[in-house]
This record gives sequence, C-alpha cells and structure tokens, in this order.
Amino acid sequence: MLHHASPTSLAGVDVWDGHGALGPSTVSWGPARPGIATDAVVTEVEPAEPSARFEGLSLVPGLVDTHVHLIGNAGGASSGFLTWPLVTPPTEQVLHGLAHARRALAGGVTTLRDLSADEVQFSLARAVEAGLVEAPRILAHGMVSMTGGHGDMFVPPGVDPRLRKPTADGVDACRALVRTHARAGATGIKIATSGGLLSEGDAPSWRNHTSAEIDAIVDEAHALGLLVAAHAHTAEGIRVALRAGVDSIEHATQLDGDLARQVVAAGLPIAPTLLINDAIAEGSVPVSAEQRETAAALVATRDPAFRAAAEVGVDFVLGTDANGFHVAFGDQMRELRRMGDVFGWSPERVLRAGTSRAAAAIGRSTQLGRVAVGAAADFVLLRGRPWEDAAALDPDAIVAVVARGRVVAGALPAA
Repeated sequence: MLHHASPTSLAGVDVWDGHGALGPSTVSWGPARPGIATDAVVTEVEPAEPSARFEGLSLVPGLVDTHVHLIGNAGGASSGFLTWPLVTPPTEQVLHGLAHARRALAGGVTTLRDLSADEVQFSLARAVEAGLVEAPRILAHGMVSMTGGHGDMFVPPGVDPRLRKPTADGVDACRALVRTHARAGATGIKIATSGGLLSEGDAPSWRNHTSAEIDAIVDEAHALGLLVAAHAHTAEGIRVALRAGVDSIEHATQLDGDLARQVVAAGLPIAPTLLINDAIAEGSVPVSAEQRETAAALVATRDPAFRAAAEVGVDFVLGTDANGFHVAFGDQMRELRRMGDVFGWSPERVLRAGTSRAAAAIGRSTQLGRVAVGAAADFVLLRGRPWEDAAALDPDAIVAVVARGRVVAGALPAA
C-alpha cells in the first residue's frame, strides 16, 4: 500500500471551495475511517490569518473529468488508435491506463470517469481504491452497444469477431449486458443514441438501438443504482436520450435552442468535449478525410448554439474525451479555458464546471469537487487565483496536488 509523508493541515492558504472564495483559511484533513489509510476527508475549514508560506498561491478542489478513455497507447504514438487495443494484451493495457491516469493527476485531476470500461478499467479502479497505486479515483462505466453500433465500430471489420467487445441486440440481451457490467464492477453504463466520429465506417446520423432496447438499458441500470451516460452528437440523438431519461449527455454537438430548454428542464449535465471535436474538424490529429469532414460539419454551428444554451442555463461540465491520441491526459485545464471562451463564462463559472458541477454530474456532489468538512481531501495548490483569472488554470501553475489526503504531485511549500 502506498503511503507518502504529508502534512494534514494547511493554515492561512487562500481557498476557493468549489462554489466561491473563502479567503485565507485553515484546511485540515484526516482518515475517513479509523485505521483506513487509503482515503482522507476534510475535517476543518476555518478562517485564518494569511500565511507568507502561501503568498501568491491558492487552494482549489481537485478537478473532475466526467468523460475519458484510459485505455490507449501512453507511449506517445500518433497512430494505431484503432489497432493498438487489438494487439496489446490487457495485462499491458492496464499499465498504459495507469500512465494516463497519473498524467491527469499531475495536471490537477483527482477524479476520472471512464466511459467505455471493461475488466481492464474495473481492475485499475479497484487497485486505486485499495491504495495499491497512486492515481485519481476512477469511475468506470460499461458500454452497452449494439452490433454495428458506435461502440462496436471501433473494431475494424477484418478482425476476428471473437476479439470484439460484447454487444447486445434485443431487449433481453440489453438487460443482460447491463447486469454483466454491474457484476464486473461498473459504476455506471454508457449508451450511444447516435453514431460517432472516430468509430470506423460510422456516421453520426445512425440510430443506435431501438427505443425499446434503450428503455430496457436505462431501466435496468437505474434498478441497479447505476447512472447512464448517453453519447449523442445529433439533435435526434439528444431527443432520444432525453426521452429515455438518461443521467447525462456526452458531446451534444447539434444542441439547438428548443433542445437546450428541454435539457435545462430535465436537469441534465452535458460534457461538450470541445477540444477533441475541434481537433478532428481541423485535422490537427491523425484522422481520415471522412472523419475530418464529418466533424467539421458537426461543429460548424456548434459554438454559437452552445453559447446560447449556456445562457439559458444548460449545465455544461468538464468532459474531455481524453484518450491519449487526440486529447492528452493533462489537457483538462485547457478544455476548461476553451469552455470559458465558447460559453462566455466568468472564470468562477469555468472553475465550477470542473469541480462542483462536474462532481454533481457523476452523483458525487457531497464528496468531490469541493473543499468542505466531510468531502474528500482532494486539492490543487497553484499560483494565482483561477476564479478571478482563468489563465491561472494552467498545469504549469500547479505547485502541488493532494489526492486522498496525500501529496501526489509537486510539493507543498515548506512551513
């Protein structure tokens, strides 16, 4: 089990608590349960005199990325996005996933939600929870895809069908796959209500599953206490997700005014994944001409529509779709700054999207994304005040990252 000597109290540091600025405060933390050293919670947040030790620094909650894909080549390769998982054994994949997770941790991200998980991510999540490896906490959602659906189309057609990820066709099979994921350790379920961009031979306009199948997936997941995240690029995909009663929408690239109002009424968060769709549309990452053209058409009207949606109250939260190929683990702060530019947000609203609002989107609002008594001891100490100037949201400004009460990146200033 990993243990690092770490202070358990910071006195006189400037604190932003996930909602607003507290000013100079003393923040203390300790074990969540006696004798359990793998986690820690905040035990005190009280006003204090400012300390010269923290001059020019501030403390904010650890970031929460609600949409990532941990399994991919972490060795810096720019090609092989589709083929690498097919030629790399799971025992090796988990090490690459850990490398990605640790890069995110160094960038101030203390919680990751993987939205296409299987036994590799489930195993990694358990190892993190047991304190065996140092990484952000990992929430792993199992994918329920149909044959020929968005999830299934990441495997090239010439590959032996026995190497494909499980799919579900028909109501009973959909329920069974949800149960299988739950038994394996999933903390949620991912579905697709439209096609996608990076899946080979796919098209955003394709229907994925019938209404009866989607209803069965959502019903079964909710019966097992699992949240459902819906991948949806198109307006029709968003409508299907809304009607089905999912818990979050991923991408929502063709969100329009009427749908935005429905999303607000339903109280659904959206992870807009701006950087990856920008990169695909611009061709600044390795993609096919067809993928670039499809993405460019999708994002052509996205930014003004998203800004209007933000103005009517759509709850956009941090979700990068980081996979190591097209968006790096460590790009989360850059995604937040891009969100601020597109939505016309204040720096404080930007920061909430990556902390308290993102935590609420994954059902962890009392535990994560905040600096408060009883919440997880997950913090980022950095130069500047990011709630006043979003430019301070920069990995280069990070002084130290504390996760589960331990310093896991950088170092705290000497007392």
